[in-house]
Amino acid sequence: MDTEQVTAVVIGDVAIIVVASWLLGALARRLGQPTVIGQIAAGIALGPTLLGRLPGDPTKTLFPPEVLPFLSVLSQVAVVIFMFLAGYEINYRQLRSGGRSVLAVATLSLLVPAGLSVGAVTLLDPVFTAVQPDVGGRAFVLFMAVACSVTALPVLVAIVRERGMAGTSTGTVATTAAGIMDVAAWLVLAAAFAGTGHSSGPSWLSALLLVVLFGAVMFLVGRPLLDRLLRRSESWLLSPVPVALGLALGCAWVTAELGLHPVFGGFLAGLIMPRRNEVPDAEVLQPMEQTAALLLPLFFVSTGLKFDVGTLDGHGLVLLALILGIACVGKLVPAYAACRFTGLGPHPSARVAALVNTRGLTELIVLNVALAAGVIGPGLFTVLVLMALVTTFMTGPLLTLIGRKERLDAGIGQVDEPAGQIQAQ
Repeated sequence: MDTEQVTAVVIGDVAIIVVASWLLGALARRLGQPTVIGQIAAGIALGPTLLGRLPGDPTKTLFPPEVLPFLSVLSQVAVVIFMFLAGYEINYRQLRSGGRSVLAVATLSLLVPAGLSVGAVTLLDPVFTAVQPDVGGRAFVLFMAVACSVTALPVLVAIVRERGMAGTSTGTVATTAAGIMDVAAWLVLAAAFAGTGHSSGPSWLSALLLVVLFGAVMFLVGRPLLDRLLRRSESWLLSPVPVALGLALGCAWVTAELGLHPVFGGFLAGLIMPRRNEVPDAEVLQPMEQTAALLLPLFFVSTGLKFDVGTLDGHGLVLLALILGIACVGKLVPAYAACRFTGLGPHPSARVAALVNTRGLTELIVLNVALAAGVIGPGLFTVLVLMALVTTFMTGPLLTLIGRKERLDAGIGQVDEPAGQIQAQ
């Protein structure tokens, strides 16, 4: 293909991806699921799992090898913007004022599944090596700890809003705990992947030290300078959006040069971007969210092209069952127990547990970073994508069941109130 042909195919592919994601995203919302579920389904449907199995392999026709690098670059820009938003939406005020429930949920929901995954890798080595031949090393162990314990903060926030839980104790505890877990998970992942970005880069220890130094400079010097620039009433800046976008892409470029994936730079940029009274600025948030929403379907298709459920054999199914058990039990049980122990009622505690079990887009980003770094192979990638889909898909039905149980218990409680009072006495 010449340049003009590649350009034409890329433009056509973007049109197909945007329309397919819009249609399946709307269908997902109609079924009570987050929009991201439908968009992920669109990406998988356009890949070898579904479209590629039709006669003539339409996937290769629509997405020839020559256009994949261009789609990949666009998808990485989308992910960097998304990670900027993930960092920017973290509420420092809530993190500082988090009560016992927040700290307990964040600590247990992060450490328990991480510990279970590390134990499984150590004790059940043959189950992993049947799918992933190389399971040793610091990067793989730390990656598995993060992969099983991460929570998708942006998807969780969207669900909280859609379900009318914003401002409630359930929504606040789940959102704040997820913010703490997000920061901790990405810090661990940065340590795990330091130096794995490219073979000619620095060693992992040197890369980690350089990234820590860069982050410290940005927090101590860059953030105050940005804050002063954006707050000046006589500033010639018409909009802070170009500053935010330039900051996100610039930090992504620096972390990539230091041997880390660009997503870490995007997340760092979101953390250091100045806020108004510690609350994200709507002038920055809305345009960046709209840009990410338009481009993220490209990332889902890039993921779908690497994902083929048809390659999953018996060993893969066994590993999927194991990882699903670790991911779900390791999140649901500790989160519920932490909430109950710190004074929340049974139904709010169950809602918090269901919410923090959401993996969603954050998990897919983690998996793509690991695949690009060579930490995992296609087999384990497929297994973990399925885990992310199942844990995200089950959040809506779980919340619905909890709501029905709460209404049922409330009705029974009203009928049996006199008897209950006598029994209590």
